Amino acid sequence: MRIVILGSAYPLRGGGIASFNERLAEHYQQLGHEVDIYSFSLQYPNFLFPGKSQFSDESAPNGLRIFSKVNSVNPFNWIKIGLELKKANYDLLIVRFWMPFFGPCLGTIQRIVRQNKHTKVVCIADNIIPHEHRIGDQILAKYFLNAVDGCVTMSRSVLDDLKEINSKIPATYTPHPLYDNYGPSISLEQARAALKIPVEDKVVLFFGFIRQYKGLDMLLEALGKVELQELNVKLLLAGEFYGDEDLYQSLIQKYGLQDRIYLHTSFIPNDEVGKYFCAADVVVLPYRTATQSGITQVAYHFDLPMIVTRVGGLPELVHDGLVGTVVEPNIAEIAKGIASFYNQNKGSVFRENMKEEKKKYSWDIFGEEIIRLAK
Repeated sequence: MRIVILGSAYPLRGGGIASFNERLAEHYQQLGHEVDIYSFSLQYPNFLFPGKSQFSDESAPNGLRIFSKVNSVNPFNWIKIGLELKKANYDLLIVRFWMPFFGPCLGTIQRIVRQNKHTKVVCIADNIIPHEHRIGDQILAKYFLNAVDGCVTMSRSVLDDLKEINSKIPATYTPHPLYDNYGPSISLEQARAALKIPVEDKVVLFFGFIRQYKGLDMLLEALGKVELQELNVKLLLAGEFYGDEDLYQSLIQKYGLQDRIYLHTSFIPNDEVGKYFCAADVVVLPYRTATQSGITQVAYHFDLPMIVTRVGGLPELVHDGLVGTVVEPNIAEIAKGIASFYNQNKGSVFRENMKEEKKKYSWDIFGEEIIRLAK
């Protein structure tokens, strides 16, 4: 097949979305398909982007054809790209959707492409309605969804949201595949030496862009609880602030956590991700809300146990007592879950179970589901 993926890719950082799109393209290439990626020349206007830079300093991925042409705010560009993709007559257009802001851009391109009566359009939906709600979200999402032939969601909660907006779209839930593109595991000793962390420390990891819904403030308050103070649990905080940094710094000061936190609050390049996961005992996702999270699939790749809150699709990916612990999204339960992990020495059992459990999350399964929806 001739396939084009429409979504973030190098040189955009895009968090896990750009990495996912590139990994999906590689998967289809390995199967013998011809694959192009159409990415954004302008993804977010500056007022919508809370980080420091939208662009990566890393080397371009090998073997991928990436065209940075799409301007998210220019309707004339949408028409131009739509006509270009329509004329190219691809068999399949895979569109990544994670924010209603992109509804007008992507929805317009899709409508033009479908006029060729050949190209099928399948959406991969991270979210339908985002974590930070805005006026008009449903209208913009509906405009986008009304121009697709099928949709894959990576959590059942997103599938439910989709059905509320348009119940007629052929749609399926297929779990987020593994992020296996961050290199092999290294030993805990190697990883901690690289990050200057003593081998004997008890270290939990919070990884990824720091946004209000991800609950880092609850995790910091949990670290201030007596049970975690007595265990001297430390936090490896790895990710860029996408919000009010002062809130988190004030909590660090309030609970005297300065000596219990390893701060790495700049963007983490792909080739450095592994050492953070290999340096930790467990990764904590203390989210207030969630659909799914790519962090769980990075953790599976590195066999790193997880403590997640019972929100959205997180319990679907982290089976309680098998590969990690599921707790209620409040400070006391997060603290209790971390203390139990250490007091009951659950790490080795969880790691062993992950080796079998992660076989479910293959790119073969995910990629085939998209092809099925396109037929």
